[in-house]
Amino acid sequence: MTEQRIKTSSRECLIDITEQVKTIIAKSGIDDGIAVVYCPHTTAGITINEGADPSVRSDIVRFLGDMIPRTYSFDHAEGNSDAHIKASIIGSSVNLLVQDGGIVLGTWQSIYFCEFDGPRSRKYLVKVTG
Repeated sequence: MTEQRIKTSSRECLIDITEQVKTIIAKSGIDDGIAVVYCPHTTAGITINEGADPSVRSDIVRFLGDMIPRTYSFDHAEGNSDAHIKASIIGSSVNLLVQDGGIVLGTWQSIYFCEFDGPRSRKYLVKVTG
């Protein structure tokens, strides 16, 4: 398993981690199998979505903000309940197919670390099995 550190620069953002994950998989030496990318934080997540148009990332962040506003009357007292809910909706991991030493992604797909309570120093984990 590989731990990757990441620093987020705003409260909410999607950061493309595709190239880092590809490098980790290539270094694993596994030609065919599965890779799991996992986020061990309750206010962040991992997703796969379009990587060609950056407006998709901002649309996701904006829509989640409209759907789950920070100003809602939550019971959780830390002021980040919206981030917990957004992270639960996005999810904490993705499973990737590994074939011929690389990941199988669609033409426009990228892997994103999703920050909902930044800026922070974070990490994600990648486990590759054959």
